[in-house]
Amino acid sequence: MRRFEAPGSAHLVAALQFLIFCGCLLPAAHAFGHEVRPAYLDLREDAPGSFDVLFKTPMRGDARLALEASFSGRVQMATPVISRMTDNAMVQTWRISVTEPLAGQVVRIDGLVSTMTDALVRIEFIDGGEWVGRLTPGAPQAMIPARQDGWAVAATYLKLGVEHIMLGIDHLLFVLALILIAPNTRQLILAITSFTVAHSITLAAATLGLVNVPPPPIEAAIALSIAFVAAEIIRAREGKAGIAARAPWVIAFAFGLLHGFGFAGALSEVGLPAGHIPLALLFFNVGVEIGQLFFVAVVLALAAFFRLARCPLPRWATLAPPYLIGTLAMFWVIQRVSVF
Repeated sequence: MRRFEAPGSAHLVAALQFLIFCGCLLPAAHAFGHEVRPAYLDLREDAPGSFDVLFKTPMRGDARLALEASFSGRVQMATPVISRMTDNAMVQTWRISVTEPLAGQVVRIDGLVSTMTDALVRIEFIDGGEWVGRLTPGAPQAMIPARQDGWAVAATYLKLGVEHIMLGIDHLLFVLALILIAPNTRQLILAITSFTVAHSITLAAATLGLVNVPPPPIEAAIALSIAFVAAEIIRAREGKAGIAARAPWVIAFAFGLLHGFGFAGALSEVGLPAGHIPLALLFFNVGVEIGQLFFVAVVLALAAFFRLARCPLPRWATLAPPYLIGTLAMFWVIQRVSVF
């Protein structure tokens, strides 16, 4: 097998430095604002024309995003709105009664156009029908059909999976670290495959309720896993290669289990449609893998570009990426432990 251009080479280092620099422009928004977390509107009909409503909106500091749900038909409030705060969202519940069927109406999330987030809408009808839709700043409203096929659910959760991994800076930094520490093509493929298998296992187990782990310790452990691999990269550069450098797939699998719980936490923010749980879970995971493979392809393409451009780099440049990764990871560790 042809050996991959060593991840410690100047060309791949340049690509990694470019990506890390771009990623470092976003940590404040990712760490504090959580505006990229989706909003979630859930309606369940328990009597003809009567719906229980749950509306979850992301918090920005101590205030929730200014989002409101509205419908094109006549909808009346049957109970006052009850609000409660979670760690990163405002949850509001109330009941509505409708004089016109919701099927055929347009649902809209007012205020969505001025945010960076999406909104997932799920409606369960008393006759067993269900609809799941995804609203975005560019398309903040949609027509509610009477029924929805499984392919529409699959497409919605596939997009959610891709978006989650592409906006998950911590997960992407871990993948960057794996690319940097893998010595050749075979080891890189094994590491990425092991990471995929591991996080798929815990994502499914946690989402289906087989395992329940509190999110705050998991988030801190994910950050610590990134810092650990960064330290192993530095040790390998000094000629003291540990297990992460000798067999990166082992570390990728072990820490991939942690990252799977992180993916499950994101999926729990929006929930799964009752009639399509296996399908939605499968395609969310497929979306995560597509986004992850796209990211790896971008890194390797940038490495090829810098190799062809023959960009010279100083010797210390080989240590810059792991130090940047490790510094940002330890910042996350401290921040996430502080909120326990």
